[in-house]
Amino acid sequence: MIPRLLSGRLAQALVDRPVVLITGPRQSGKTTLARSIPGYDYVTLDSLAALDAARSDPEGFVAGLPERVVLDEVQRAPALFRAIKAEVDRRRAPGRFLLTGSAHALAVPEAADALVGRMELLALWPLSLREIAGNAGSVCDRLFADEPFGAGDRLSVDDLTDRIVKGGYPEPLGWEPDRRTAWFRDYVATVTQRDVRDLSDIAGLTAIPRLLGLLASRTAGLMNASDLARSLGMPYATLNRYLALLQAVGLWMPVPSWSANLGSRVVKAPKVAISDTGLTCAVLGLDADRLRSGAMLGPLVENLVAIELRKDAAWSRTRPEVHHYRDDARHEVDIVLEGPGGRIVGVEVKASATVTSGDTAGLRYLSERLGDRFHRGVVLFAGGSSVPFAANIHAVPISALWSP
Repeated sequence: MIPRLLSGRLAQALVDRPVVLITGPRQSGKTTLARSIPGYDYVTLDSLAALDAARSDPEGFVAGLPERVVLDEVQRAPALFRAIKAEVDRRRAPGRFLLTGSAHALAVPEAADALVGRMELLALWPLSLREIAGNAGSVCDRLFADEPFGAGDRLSVDDLTDRIVKGGYPEPLGWEPDRRTAWFRDYVATVTQRDVRDLSDIAGLTAIPRLLGLLASRTAGLMNASDLARSLGMPYATLNRYLALLQAVGLWMPVPSWSANLGSRVVKAPKVAISDTGLTCAVLGLDADRLRSGAMLGPLVENLVAIELRKDAAWSRTRPEVHHYRDDARHEVDIVLEGPGGRIVGVEVKASATVTSGDTAGLRYLSERLGDRFHRGVVLFAGGSSVPFAANIHAVPISALWSP
């Protein structure tokens, strides 16, 4: 088992919260992480008997649970959330319920309503590059530290594309490319049929995989919901509902726009980010060779960095919010991290092995407008050494994301 960097925050949460819910995409490792905590009995709602009991008599089901329990796939019986609330209010003790759910808790109204103030929510995504490399620490904490942001090693295009097409799902990580692609295709079929149905009994499920394919093809681009709706031939309201469902099951994550009233009109559309680059490549039919020679390398490298920083934020001390910046004056920064006290770190992403001063234009714009709020700017690129462009703006090898 590859150690998960979220385990530290999980252990802390169990010390003072009566309910801890680990959410994330199916097969990202939630059950493995939860079962690694000693002293907990395990019950899964993938068991038909347990699911029937939980749905037919949620109060009785919760009353009969062990003192400290892992309750897996809890979103399959939403009524359990109110029963857990009643049990916690009757006797509030830390670490009583460790829940896992493939659907985001806020997509289940019963969870949002019942467990406010009683539950800590932790997001577990597929393995990060730092976890795969076996290195501890947080890239986000290093970016917001006062010390210089450390350099990584030179990365070949072959190595970079290999990391992208493999993705981070634990099970197929070491498989041969054909078997891994087959796993991803089965995975998408299972999630879009089963997990989406768990959240919403909708007709037209065949449109969900098509929508995912369109999102994958627009990775790192601005979301244009109207254009997506036209491409799919569906009403705008239906599209937004499907987008929310795909986000709830963890297949895509919008990167919202960031604004600090800098004087230009901000483009408010989020950017598209698929939650795993291996899944993206499988959906688009890209192997390493096609990726290296095609037009998707740049967008997928940016997607890789965005999701790596989103994963890292979940266990970091700074816990920054991940955004992008673009305005009508054509100033843009690929990723904007907003940390404690409103401090800002800007990140540009380049798939090439060279960086020019033009690649830092957006970072310099933010630095000039934000003053002391702008902590640093970083251009992550496929080079082998750091290059200073200003006192607080450096180009750094992209391997710094997973280096010790």
